[in-house]
Amino acid sequence: MSKPKARREFLKQSALGLAATAIAPQATTATARPDPQTPPQLPPGAPPAFGTGPRVGPPITAQTIAEAEKLMQVELTPKEREQAAGNWQISMAPQYERRSGPRKVTIDPATAPATLWDPTKIPGAKIGATTDRFQTSNNPPRPLPTKEEDIAYAGITDQAHWIKTRQLTSQRLTTIYLQRLERFQPKLNAVITLTKDLANEQARRADQEIGSGRYKGPLHGIPWGAKDLLDTKDIPTTYGAEPYRDRRPTKNAAVTDRLEKAGAVLIAKLSLGALALNDIWFGGQTNNPWLPEEGSSGSSAGPGAATAAGCVSFAMASETGGSIIGPAMRNGVTGLRPTYGRVPRTGAMTLCWSLDKLGPMARYVEDTLIVLKEISGPDPGDPASKESHLDFDATAPIKGLKVGYFKKWMDEPPATAVDRAAIETLRKLGLETKEVTLPDWPYVSLNTILFAEAAAAFEDVTLTRGLDQLKMQMPDA
Repeated sequence: MSKPKARREFLKQSALGLAATAIAPQATTATARPDPQTPPQLPPGAPPAFGTGPRVGPPITAQTIAEAEKLMQVELTPKEREQAAGNWQISMAPQYERRSGPRKVTIDPATAPATLWDPTKIPGAKIGATTDRFQTSNNPPRPLPTKEEDIAYAGITDQAHWIKTRQLTSQRLTTIYLQRLERFQPKLNAVITLTKDLANEQARRADQEIGSGRYKGPLHGIPWGAKDLLDTKDIPTTYGAEPYRDRRPTKNAAVTDRLEKAGAVLIAKLSLGALALNDIWFGGQTNNPWLPEEGSSGSSAGPGAATAAGCVSFAMASETGGSIIGPAMRNGVTGLRPTYGRVPRTGAMTLCWSLDKLGPMARYVEDTLIVLKEISGPDPGDPASKESHLDFDATAPIKGLKVGYFKKWMDEPPATAVDRAAIETLRKLGLETKEVTLPDWPYVSLNTILFAEAAAAFEDVTLTRGLDQLKMQMPDA
């Protein structure tokens, strides 16, 4: 294939919409779309669900696409033309608000694009902590439970105490989790690769180090799972996608290395929706442990399900546009989506360089902060990663803390009585709730950046039509 034609093929495929957008929540079927005659009137900034908005712009037909092919010098199949024409008004036209919408924001001609986002450079802005403080909770340690299930569901702080004091070995804890992963895999479908041999070796080494007085900290000997877009040396990292099933990295991702140096034990590569979309991968759908007939949401599907089911102490996940917070909500765990740039993405699958973030999932808030402390900081492979400070005190009172919320979002669907009860519970605990609003800007137009970067990231697999191998998460994925 000549280079000009290859480029045209790439443009053709990206115009159809690449199957690599990690936006949650997602519509899973065509019937989930609202009636285009009664478009929802969402408040400014309300989180969109890809492919579920009202139709905008003029309707087009397959013939419109066929005529456009002459300009692009590409040739689609009749089926592709029908798909492109059918989803244009919902999936693609809304991204071009400045062409088809009311143009709510006027962009000054002198405005430069943000090629490298750095909030610390905003004049007058005070971003984050300026000093380091990390104080864990000082509650009396719990006795080691007699039931393995209770050990599995314990938090990192308890597990770390039991391991440090030699009441519990890393090898025993690792075995508990490996057995639970194997036992629940048929129902959860959350594991792509079980790293059993590596886990047993790392656990044995951790016990040996701790026994000789070389304790590394609260993650030493603690088993974890990695979303399968985080590179692991000589262990498959598949992106949950058929074209990458046999991919074996030659070195670890930066985060993988940092957790290994902290003494953590990698026990599994966990599922993600193919190329970081939703919860369907080449092995099927990953399920919610509390409602197995429901998907676990995506794209950090495996980390959410495995953490909730007590199959790992914590999991590393990623988010581009909701892939941590979505599965965390669906599976009932704590998801920490760090500020962009705090955690380096070196060695992690690139979906959208401008938006990708790596962060932990755990069953307790404090556990996610313990992990964040170990994985933060710059790495040469990620120019957006920066030095940062972490000011955390688990013993500080919560009374008087301010919590912002969008009242208009809470007063309208899809918010429920459960969501409103959460706000009321915060008030009862002594927190101060504060209503916040967002300007009425065309936020959905940011998806144009996501689509463009995702198309560039997967140019090769697009040009070779490797995307045709993927299981479709929705009709126009």
